[in-house]
Amino acid sequence: MEFYVVLITAPDEQSAREMAMRLVEEGLAKCVNIINNVTSIFSWEGKIETSPEVLMIAKTRRDKFQSLKERVIGLHSYSVAEVIALPIVEGSEAYLSWLRS
Repeated sequence: MEFYVVLITAPDEQSAREMAMRLVEEGLAKCVNIINNVTSIFSWEGKIETSPEVLMIAKTRRDKFQSLKERVIGLHSYSVAEVIALPIVEGSEAYLSWLRS
């Protein structure tokens, strides 16, 4: 697959916006959507935790993913940042062409 959708969680909208701006400005992502009011329930250090978060959905090319992942980890306030890539199997040709550019 040539393109990825990358899921990234952040603790709040401000940090998500800052990360998203950096990723787009640096050419690591073509577009990042920010979704507020996400509730995450997860196991952490032997306990079940619940935390409000913000979900970032980045669109990028496969060849940029490693750099994007490293940049997010470097910018992120979490000790374990969520950076998950999902392949884009199909899409509108116009959108995929834009991602390719």
